[in-house]
Amino acid sequence: MKTDNLAVVLVEPQGPLNIGSVCRAMMNFGFSDLRIVNPCKGFNGLDAKKMALSALPLLENAMITDTLEEALEDCHLAFGTTRRFGKYRQDFLTPQGFGETVADQADETRCALVMGREDNGLYTSELNLCQHFVTIPTDNAYASMNLSHATGIFLYEISGALGKTATLKTGSKPPATGEELNSMYAHMKKTLTDIDFLNHQNPDHLMRTFRRIFGRAGLDNREVAIIHGLMGRIDWTESERRKYLDTSEPDI
Repeated sequence: MKTDNLAVVLVEPQGPLNIGSVCRAMMNFGFSDLRIVNPCKGFNGLDAKKMALSALPLLENAMITDTLEEALEDCHLAFGTTRRFGKYRQDFLTPQGFGETVADQADETRCALVMGREDNGLYTSELNLCQHFVTIPTDNAYASMNLSHATGIFLYEISGALGKTATLKTGSKPPATGEELNSMYAHMKKTLTDIDFLNHQNPDHLMRTFRRIFGRAGLDNREVAIIHGLMGRIDWTESERRKYLDTSEPDI
């Protein structure tokens, strides 16, 4: 993977000082694609600029979006950071594993490191948009890390892994983008709900499992198209079944 193809995404960062420090950490390790979701007031003000120093162009050229989904539209793989563990938060990568996984991607694959809020991190709905989870093992006495410090650790690991990676990848298709995957998941959710496979009251319960399965698989756009085709065939079959039931009901 090329450093140009890694985006650092900050979700609702609350401190201009942290944002400026993230810019500096990114420039330290040769990364320049910064994306900020719904930033705080004054995110590009004097405090941020003082911390960014020579990395000010990263702050000035940052992509600003309203939602994480928008920020990930052109990304093929998203790595969500979290310190919370639970039912829908499993199979974590360490910083080293994260760096090696990113470095092992083909040059045309665009990856995203998604950093959460300083106080509440990433919500489950936001982690649903990520194919992998990453965490920094810290002491339980004070598990939470400063946003820019944590970002620096992840970028250091990618930088080191890229320096050790000499594999030439050819002939493989790039993974599907976030926009393509979200379209596929929306289609799956509607189709599987229509045939009563998913619980109408809580369809996201099983959809999270599908996201984890396909996230580990790393689907390319052809595979996404095949799944769309499968869902489309199910849609047609269900439509024909309902027509048959409607016409076969006896008149009363």
